[in-house]
Amino acid sequence: MKQILVVDDDPHLRDVVVYTLQREGHGVTTAHDGREALAALLPPSPKSFDLVVLDILMPEVDGLEVCRRLRASERRHVPVVFLSSRDEEIDKVLGLELGGDDYVTKPFSPRELAARVKAVLRRADAVSSLASQLPPDAQRPLRVGPVVLDLSRHEVRCHDAALKLTVTEFGLLASLMERPGVVLSRAQLMERAYAYDNLITERTIDTHVKRVRRKFRDAGHDPIETVHGVGYKLREA
Repeated sequence: MKQILVVDDDPHLRDVVVYTLQREGHGVTTAHDGREALAALLPPSPKSFDLVVLDILMPEVDGLEVCRRLRASERRHVPVVFLSSRDEEIDKVLGLELGGDDYVTKPFSPRELAARVKAVLRRADAVSSLASQLPPDAQRPLRVGPVVLDLSRHEVRCHDAALKLTVTEFGLLASLMERPGVVLSRAQLMERAYAYDNLITERTIDTHVKRVRRKFRDAGHDPIETVHGVGYKLREA
């Protein structure tokens, strides 16, 4: 059973989300605003969550700020699915840039929300499974040039600077770093990083790659090379 934190200041919508997720077999905890969410998510709170469904428009502390503080904490790996009435492209981009793993726009169908939560949880499980399946002598961090990826700690560093990648971005980078210099098609990345998630398309892969590359460029390096008409590969140095 996965433990999910639902954060929304609208009691009716919060009840709908809780009911939807509980029907899927998840354990659900609720928070009525951003401050309550931060108290539940961040140390010294003893609670542990597998995912957060997070409304953006809330008084005092909005969902974007909650996500920003979560990504800056030691619990930065917890996946976030944003939930908002905003449908502007800039809002979606900002939410994803701050560390969101997916974005669901109100009004939404319970089936869509359940599917997106399931997809993000599957990606997180795939990353954890990849780390646990490695033999002890192979569980050391992956190193390619200035990039270091630690599967067990879910951490990425470039030139010794920490990068904040979402679960989705982390899985994609891990797939490329396992085979540096080898070109992976978009279909192969969908299979390796997302287990053929039916909510992931080849265009979505391009969007995730673009975000990963932007974060690395801010650290002074771009480890991913586009092979036009084929896919992507990790530079070997």
